[in-house]
Amino acid sequence: MFVYGMIIILAYLIGSIPSGLIIGKKFFGVDIRHHGSGNLGGTNTFRVLGVKAGLTVTIADILKGTLAAALPLFFQSDMHILLAGIFAVIGHTYPIFASFRGGKAVATSAGVLLCYAPLMFLIMIAGFFACLYMTKYVSLSSMFGGLVAFIYSIMQDDLPLIIVVTILVGFVIYRHRANIKRIINKTEPKVKWLG
Repeated sequence: MFVYGMIIILAYLIGSIPSGLIIGKKFFGVDIRHHGSGNLGGTNTFRVLGVKAGLTVTIADILKGTLAAALPLFFQSDMHILLAGIFAVIGHTYPIFASFRGGKAVATSAGVLLCYAPLMFLIMIAGFFACLYMTKYVSLSSMFGGLVAFIYSIMQDDLPLIIVVTILVGFVIYRHRANIKRIINKTEPKVKWLG
């Protein structure tokens, strides 16, 4: 039980590392919580600081999920890696290092799935970019990528994967509820850097 507790705490703390805040303050002198949507995730970083910063934050947030999910392997624990990953997602969304105001859980959730099912991750990313190319909406593409992951999990007949993906996708959709309203009202910003 001690090892389980250590993994849970470490996964949460890894997830809590505020990549957007660190990149913004360290390299741009900008606290992105006071700009754009105020969100600490990759999308707001793209909008506020540009493509290079956005990519850096997105990759860092993905790797947080991957690293946290791999903790049971490092500790040689029988804890399911998806369970450890969920705590990283919670940390990313409610980070102790950033007043519990974090991102929308998309990149970190993807990183968890990268650790457990790399092929699923690649298919999900392909779905994300296909939707992004067609719609120019990052939020819609994030939710569509989640739907692709859900369908993939059902096809794999992997109960832990189905349960965790369902939780993660539900959480991502919940975190995007304001975006959904803006998409319906046609006021959601579209990406300008994608041709």
